[in-house]
Amino acid sequence: MKRLLALLSLGLLALPTFAAGSTPTPIAGYTAVKTVGGIAEYTLDANGLGVLLLEDHSAPVLTFMVTFRVGSRNEVTGTTGATHILEHLMFKGSRNFHAGIGKSFDTMMDRVGGINNASTWLDRTNYYENLPSNQLELAVQMEADRMRGLLLRDEDRQPEMTVVRNEFERGENDPSEALDKEVMAAAFLAHPYHHSTIGWRSDIEKVSIGKLREFYDTFYWPNNATVTVIGDFQPAQALALVQQYFGAIPRSPHPIPTVYTEEPPQTGARRVSVRRPGEVGAIEIAFKAPRSLDDDQEPLDVLATILGDGKSSRLYRALIDRNLAIHASAAKGFFADPNLFTLNALLAPGVTHEKVEQTLLAEIARVKTEGVTAEEVSRAVNQILASVAYRRDGSFAIAGEINECIAIGDWTYYVRGPERIKTVTAADVLRVAKKYLNEDQSTTGWFIPLPGEAAAAVGRRRGGDTAAATPATVVPARAPRHPVFYRDPATTAATDPARFARAEAGAAAGAAGESAAIAPRVHRRQVAGLDVLTLPTSIRDVVTIRGALSGGDVFNPPENPAIADLTAAMLDKGTAAHDKFALAALLEQAGATLSFSTGTHTLNFAGKCLRQDLPLVLGLLAEQLRTPRFDADEFAKLKKQLVGRYKRALEDTNFRAELAFERAIFPAGHPNRPAEAAAYLAAVEAATLDQVKAFHAANYGPAAFRIVLVGDVDDATVDQTLTKGFTGWQGGKALPAMAKASLPVSAGEQVVAMPGKTSVTYVIGQPSTLRYADPDYPALNFATSVLGSGFFSARLLDTIRNKEGLTYGIGARLANDTFADGSWYIEGTFGPTLLAQGASSTERELRKFHAEGITADELKNFKVTLTGTYKVTLSTTGGLAAVLLNALQRGYGPEWVDEYPRRIEALTLEQVNGAIRKYLHPDRMVRVMAGTMPAKDTAK
Repeated sequence: MKRLLALLSLGLLALPTFAAGSTPTPIAGYTAVKTVGGIAEYTLDANGLGVLLLEDHSAPVLTFMVTFRVGSRNEVTGTTGATHILEHLMFKGSRNFHAGIGKSFDTMMDRVGGINNASTWLDRTNYYENLPSNQLELAVQMEADRMRGLLLRDEDRQPEMTVVRNEFERGENDPSEALDKEVMAAAFLAHPYHHSTIGWRSDIEKVSIGKLREFYDTFYWPNNATVTVIGDFQPAQALALVQQYFGAIPRSPHPIPTVYTEEPPQTGARRVSVRRPGEVGAIEIAFKAPRSLDDDQEPLDVLATILGDGKSSRLYRALIDRNLAIHASAAKGFFADPNLFTLNALLAPGVTHEKVEQTLLAEIARVKTEGVTAEEVSRAVNQILASVAYRRDGSFAIAGEINECIAIGDWTYYVRGPERIKTVTAADVLRVAKKYLNEDQSTTGWFIPLPGEAAAAVGRRRGGDTAAATPATVVPARAPRHPVFYRDPATTAATDPARFARAEAGAAAGAAGESAAIAPRVHRRQVAGLDVLTLPTSIRDVVTIRGALSGGDVFNPPENPAIADLTAAMLDKGTAAHDKFALAALLEQAGATLSFSTGTHTLNFAGKCLRQDLPLVLGLLAEQLRTPRFDADEFAKLKKQLVGRYKRALEDTNFRAELAFERAIFPAGHPNRPAEAAAYLAAVEAATLDQVKAFHAANYGPAAFRIVLVGDVDDATVDQTLTKGFTGWQGGKALPAMAKASLPVSAGEQVVAMPGKTSVTYVIGQPSTLRYADPDYPALNFATSVLGSGFFSARLLDTIRNKEGLTYGIGARLANDTFADGSWYIEGTFGPTLLAQGASSTERELRKFHAEGITADELKNFKVTLTGTYKVTLSTTGGLAAVLLNALQRGYGPEWVDEYPRRIEALTLEQVNGAIRKYLHPDRMVRVMAGTMPAKDTAK
């Protein structure tokens, strides 16, 4: 604890030690403001632009970010969503960077292997580039050019409006997001937090280019912005470049408008309800709370953690452990103006809203009358500080954290926040609970699901076996509250369609940012029968763990497809030595995480901890894997939880479309073919604890066990702890060889009707008939990146989104092919009225791709894009651990990480186009649509 607090007091958990002083080095043309936590602040004298610099030379990459102090709080009725639409249009071209001269923002970034994007939120908008450090000048030049040189043409607004509208429609598909909008709108009557960042649909559709230009001319000026540079750069050079390109831009000719509207005191409880087709009810209770720079922010953060974070939390014990809810959480907003403290719950099947609301309010009343314990405060503080440490992993993560602090009004909160958390006492928590959590200051929302069509024909979608798989049995129970709206769909949620081939190019390599080759620094050995890899990096005090062993769905007994999931989910429900609450308390007191998930073939585990707590975490990992408690009462609770989480997943159009697609293309017995929903739910109900125990005994063991540890890791500690925990463990199974799926005989089409949805998910694809290790896989994967990766220069995004404006997100992907042949598919989302046009455009691009292949220029440009992005994105411990584990799972050694760019460079045009013609067959592909169909399509 003491070491964690000391490190966090500097705000340097993810970085080497930097020089700190009261003022930075004087630079001509700048006012040196202050240095806090190694971050130097300057103001450009010519125009008031703020500049923040933080060096980190551990990797040849950097992040350049511009934060504008304008967000949806600066909008009014008629222009709601304007900040976000303008964010999209900022990529349509500026004076010196636009598609008409072959120099669009996306093209320029792709050519140097950089990643660019932007996001909009309540108090700010930010634009950023993650790129090789020798390309800093390009990032500075582009951002300066569009600060005041934006083209802002109506011919760009028109197609981008429908893109943003589809983003809105996708959000409306999520019941929790829809409920959150209603709660915010009811909680804030006067203040502009009333409307969501995405805006109201009619404003999105009707706002004029003139209004957008007026908004741009009001807020987009250097004296309303801060530049942040994090990573491998020289301060003098960076400041010279900023002065060169931004220095000629004048200050705003007018004062930047401020938001002066204050929300009047709330004098009585408010209630809203949302009634839509769905599977799982939800409740949100929101209390008025202070702005984030208020002294009460930290006590409220600690209170939220005590209430809703982890198995030790009060809401877990009151709701989840009693099978009243499948999810419960609490959060304090992080915003510039007074905001909300929220409680959220997803109802377990068969439980009433009244019962869950009464329980939530009872827990609030208990805090206000009894207070909280010093032990709870200590544990919550540790959890918060560890979470801060883990989030500061890599230059972009640090820039993003600073960005949010700029938005609330003081960037130094990035450094001071952890110090303030350390001072919170139990008395502080009691005081803020009494002050803010009062009925008259509350707004309560219910999502009431209306019965829809049965989902019996839909299967349970299996998770993947790669290390990037989400550590959850089905899907996350709830999206993060208040989603930030990104221009790039790949950044909005793990379930969005633009995961795709960009994940292979970028996530294929989570952290190669270290300038030296990776493989020579990896230490691989056998410890207690386990395959162990360790990789020390420059990160201080943080260790990331990834691993896998046999225990996935292919090992399920024929009579029950749910046993692997149930076995994995029982691992954190207690061991022979610790019940589930004692187990959770040990991890939470250390601020550590450890989770399990099932893939088609493997049981996957992931963890994160501080260096000092690694023996604890590895010891608990051994306990959970070797001696799970398998308590009968916990098993009964788990079955109900799993049913509820699965029903929640069935509300998602992407989930449903992919389920139907996988059942259509893979034959019975194939590891990638999911069970039908009704059969899976029945299997959960019918499963016995004896089946779970037998599965564990038969499949868990060291035979195929691999573990990767990356970060501030000590080999001696690892080996000693693993030897103590795993010596004598026997068993496990080798991964079975599987026959490949054959192509469908002819094209097929399925419609999954889901009432009440405003966006339709469209999938077209086939079995790939390839495993990752097959010789032709790299060529087809490269081709797939050109067609549909998350890069905006990829064909599908460039044509169907950028030019035609038909979708927010579309991409192509090779998937689920680590141990067996996988799938190849395109997935996109369309509003129901644009579905036919979107599907037609998708198939046009697919057939052109199949008939003509890619061009020599695309081969050349995407080699640069993919290899450059590889370097940029391999800059976190999580990414490094994932790519190393993936390499092992795919039959390679650590050297694969260094060989990957060379494999890309070696590809020829003939290989890539030959793979397209050999493996893709548009006339035999399966099409699936999930959502609310236009009337003419419903009868299909």
